[in-house]
Amino acid sequence: MLRLFWTVLLPMAIAYAVVLVLVFLFQSRLVFYPGVGREAMGTPDSHGLQYEAVAVRTADGETLDAWWVPVDDARATVLFFHGNAGNISHRLAYLPMFHGFRYSTLIVDYRGYGKSTGTPSEEGTYRDAQAAWTYVRDVRGARPQDVVIVGESLGGGVASWLAARVSPGGLVLLSTFTSATSLGAEVYWFLPVRLLSRFGYDNLANLRRIRAPVFIAHSAQDDVIPYAHGKRLFETASEPKAFLEMQGGHNDGFVFGRAEWVARLAAFLDRHAAVK
Repeated sequence: MLRLFWTVLLPMAIAYAVVLVLVFLFQSRLVFYPGVGREAMGTPDSHGLQYEAVAVRTADGETLDAWWVPVDDARATVLFFHGNAGNISHRLAYLPMFHGFRYSTLIVDYRGYGKSTGTPSEEGTYRDAQAAWTYVRDVRGARPQDVVIVGESLGGGVASWLAARVSPGGLVLLSTFTSATSLGAEVYWFLPVRLLSRFGYDNLANLRRIRAPVFIAHSAQDDVIPYAHGKRLFETASEPKAFLEMQGGHNDGFVFGRAEWVARLAAFLDRHAAVK
């Protein structure tokens, strides 16, 4: 037994401890992927949409790259927060959908993503969200009740954080998790993630504070964030609310992918969000 301890168990324990230390120190690299698709893949005009490239300044001095896509006689404004990889140019396909709703859109890159300055962090993305909210309110003149906050995947955690602190006309969560910690505990089941995690992005806690209409969409075949997360979010949200079951994997089950899904979202926002 002593030989087994020194030759097998002790090396395994040391290796496991090293893994824990590395995960704790470098976990931000497991959350943020700003280097994936850093270059722009196009602009809104490739979809026939007029737009303005804008620079959004944060309270702590970062400059965020963003696109303002206006609509004449807009009914409302969408504030869009994307997932943890790529940049705003990889979310171009959302813009024609919102344009068809007659919603102007501000889509913004977090610090460290795309052309934005800085380094991403959870607190940093919250500052970025607040700066984007201030921009649509103060620069574009949008009333809070006429802004629909939309978050995709990791962006859901950013969107719900903001919606819990302002009074938007609506919140849309697309393929997102109950919390980053809960998702990490499922993915890395062999690690004590709840003890190691330095990230929250707690959508469940945020939803308990939100009284705006909430629309949640999640694919039953999502291969990154289990479908159960979307259902739990829906159960937690206050009325009025709606749930859309999509199809396809995490990176191809998009709400704009099918006309009936787009129609469901449009109908919910028309019925419940405060639009002109």
